Amino acid sequence: MKIQLESDTSKNLVRAYAPGTITINDKIYTASVVLTPQKIVTDWTPQHFEDLKPEHFDAIAAQRPEVVIIGTGTRLRFPSPACTAPLARAGIGVEVMDTAAACRTYNILASDDRRVIAAILMIEKTDG
Repeated sequence: MKIQLESDTSKNLVRAYAPGTITINDKIYTASVVLTPQKIVTDWTPQHFEDLKPEHFDAIAAQRPEVVIIGTGTRLRFPSPACTAPLARAGIGVEVMDTAAACRTYNILASDDRRVIAAILMIEKTDG
């Protein structure tokens, strides 16, 4: 699904998303990323929803965004409150969405110059 064609090249924006891949600006990623309008973090360690731990959100909280959007893959799944506790303690808003919705919402907020971070999980765990 093509997300948005945007002429502003000064911000990191999601150009397309399909299960297992995300295109940010003109580069394709196949692993989990943390995305801000200024930076793309490609070494975010949780690769699956089940891997999420509170420490994965410590560095995100330290950046003091207004809101963190968590993209949980092809389906909406809510992390435990303990997992997102570092964000809550810092007074940072948290929105949880499937990854397609997270990408669209991130683009809108980033285009509006909001202090937003998207934490995007890309790899789905399969049974068997």
